[in-house]
Amino acid sequence: MGQSREGRDRGQLAQAQREGRVARAIETRTARLPSDTFLWAGIASLVFAGYCQMRERRTQRQMGLFVGQLAAPLLLMGLYNKIVKVAGSDRASQQ
Repeated sequence: MGQSREGRDRGQLAQAQREGRVARAIETRTARLPSDTFLWAGIASLVFAGYCQMRERRTQRQMGLFVGQLAAPLLLMGLYNKIVKVAGSDRASQQ
């Protein structure tokens, strides 16, 4: 007959927690990339940062610090991408 109260509450909660257009656009674009892309980009940034740190010039050392800090966001984006692929992100909008 009708939905139980718990089912209605879950539906209202899911509807209230829908993601915005920007989040959906980012997810559709990053879902096209293999998860390894972010891993290799993070590793490459660490290797390049190490190379820059070994150089003598100060500007290259500063660039090495900047590039080395890119590794954490790249790896986090890869983790987020993997979670979205495995668990799904916004099931309420798919229903």
